[in-house]
Amino acid sequence: MPTGADLVAAFGLLTRLPLPREATASSSGASVWAWPVVGLVIGLIGAAAYALAWRAGLSALLAALLAVTATVVATGGFHEDGLADTTDGIGGGATPEKRLMIMKDSRIGSFGALALIASVGLRVGALAQLAEPRLVAAALIVAAVLGRSAMPGVVLLSPPARTGGLGAALGALDRRRLIIGGVIALLACLLLERPHVMLEALLVTLMAAAAMAGVGVRSLGGYTGDTLGATEQLVECAVLMVLAAAVR
Repeated sequence: MPTGADLVAAFGLLTRLPLPREATASSSGASVWAWPVVGLVIGLIGAAAYALAWRAGLSALLAALLAVTATVVATGGFHEDGLADTTDGIGGGATPEKRLMIMKDSRIGSFGALALIASVGLRVGALAQLAEPRLVAAALIVAAVLGRSAMPGVVLLSPPARTGGLGAALGALDRRRLIIGGVIALLACLLLERPHVMLEALLVTLMAAAAMAGVGVRSLGGYTGDTLGATEQLVECAVLMVLAAAVR
């Protein structure tokens, strides 16, 4: 059953918040139910940064940039790093083996840099379009929760590409824990208030997770910790754009 240790492990794995660092290979899989909770906290951090910037008289664009920066600082750029490595590997390698080798290189390439620019730009632009702090807060929380809820979906839909590493360490996920995480994600979506917007956000999350699982299988032979990070980023961007379009 879910425990407080799972929660600590989830924050230790997915954030750089000053908490006990108890995430291990064996605890990562057990903590998946708490990943949406991590998203909730990260979303709140971004929302607080936006609200403070807005009250200080900054423009929606600057406030949005500060909000995204706050979330990146809180996570240590963990998911952004996965996005950069994934795009560098898939864009720069001709075979699965070569792509996986490139992804293990700590240096960032042109594909990774462009992916990071796109990720930050899309998130900042979507938040700036929402503008109203209440809407921005709901969007940041829901996008962060759904982004982290999508990662276990990729694990369910594809095999690990490597025998070692975080991806393989997740192993066979406990479906009861996944259900708990799914319920948390659905409850967070209630912040969107309008049922059709909630449905659109959930639908784009499912589509992005399925797409990333498919890309991982075709390009790498399965998922890795990096592709899970890329999944989180893709879902965040997609959900925020859906929510931004809904306010027009």
